[in-house]
Amino acid sequence: MPDTTLLECFPSPGDEAFVVEHVNEEFTSVCPVTGHPDFGAITVRFSPRGAKDGGVCVELKSLKLYFQSFRNEGIYYEAVTNTVRDHMVEAMRPRWLQVVTHWRGRGGIRSVIRADHGDVPAEWRGKG
Repeated sequence: MPDTTLLECFPSPGDEAFVVEHVNEEFTSVCPVTGHPDFGAITVRFSPRGAKDGGVCVELKSLKLYFQSFRNEGIYYEAVTNTVRDHMVEAMRPRWLQVVTHWRGRGGIRSVIRADHGDVPAEWRGKG
């Protein structure tokens, strides 16, 4: 499984709500059925808790290394999306968090998977 110890966080810079969006356009994992590589893009959006509430943000290099730890994992698209959501929530305890994965086509089918945590504001629901 992916290495959650790679996720490092730093204190939220304030108490006002704001949104962070990180996009990894070069995500790879392995199809558990065929063993072929799967290629996709992952978008992680979240609103950290305020500094007074112990809010934190994920550090980018650690996020990159965490995503790379999926590279040789035999894992379905849905499991990738839900795993990233669960690990990010565990690491940061954000106000809300959304993970959207866009998978490149295979056999003429492209897939988009979404996994939310908390009360994602209406303006972010349904966004890719």
